[in-house]
Amino acid sequence: MWSSINQRLKRRWYEHKCADIYATPPIQPRNDGLAIFSMIGTAVMTPYLVAVKSLHHHLNRGRIVIMDDGTLTDQDRLILHTHLGNPQILSIRDVNVGACPRGGTWERLLTILDMSAADYVIQLDSDTVTVGPIPQVLRAIDENRSFTLLGAETQIDSILDVRTFTQQHFQGRAPSKEDREGHIQGATESVLCQLRVAGLDQPSYVRGCSGFAGFMRGGDRRLAEAFSQAASAVLGSRRWAEWGTEQITSNFVIANHVGAKVLPPVLYANYWGSPLNDVRFVHYIGTYRWQGFTYQRSALEAIQALKSA
Repeated sequence: MWSSINQRLKRRWYEHKCADIYATPPIQPRNDGLAIFSMIGTAVMTPYLVAVKSLHHHLNRGRIVIMDDGTLTDQDRLILHTHLGNPQILSIRDVNVGACPRGGTWERLLTILDMSAADYVIQLDSDTVTVGPIPQVLRAIDENRSFTLLGAETQIDSILDVRTFTQQHFQGRAPSKEDREGHIQGATESVLCQLRVAGLDQPSYVRGCSGFAGFMRGGDRRLAEAFSQAASAVLGSRRWAEWGTEQITSNFVIANHVGAKVLPPVLYANYWGSPLNDVRFVHYIGTYRWQGFTYQRSALEAIQALKSA
């Protein structure tokens, strides 16, 4: 009970202190072949503006594209128009998911892949803050290479073929019943070697995080659809409709893009409550963002940098 109260109080403190984001200069978008994409709603307006403005500040390139989760108000749209240079705003209701699941941010992933036919697309979650220079991301954009943030609970920090990934991730043992029947991510990773994905003889995989990911220009949704169909056939459609399958698919798609890379985790980190040193980009996951005041301090420092720019 106290934990829930503490989180609510810290959210209110954050909204109050970080309201200065609305006093920072608007983004000057550029039609330069880069789209910064996020799916948001009215509940995350303040953190989203911190996330997108701090990222754009260090990129100094790109235009903004938003997917409305169905809750954005007219006032929200006016604020977004003012601060983000008249961004393109799409509706989640208009996305054709085809044979893929609906919900669980699948609409976001499929739209990104459709957009990547013409643009390099960065997927950005609202619970992130860019706190320093990000040359690895700039290089990936310039070289048209996809990238991903490293995911949770893994020491494997590179893209591997699925057999090598399975052997290393499960430490040489066969996946257990708990692996197969547990969280959908582990369940899918336990059967990667069984999947027959159309068009791929030797697929690769990485346990990444879709909170921050780059998708190379020249892509499409076909690989995502093929992987979704293969995974659903092995795991069953009910399991494949669970939350988390979009991130797994994002991991798989990026891993099979030529030249894709994992951002160095020492500089691009998920926050799990431990101290962070010399990071450039932080994804403040779930309730961990309300442990202590690290998230709030990062946001306030980013706002100050925007004001001083």
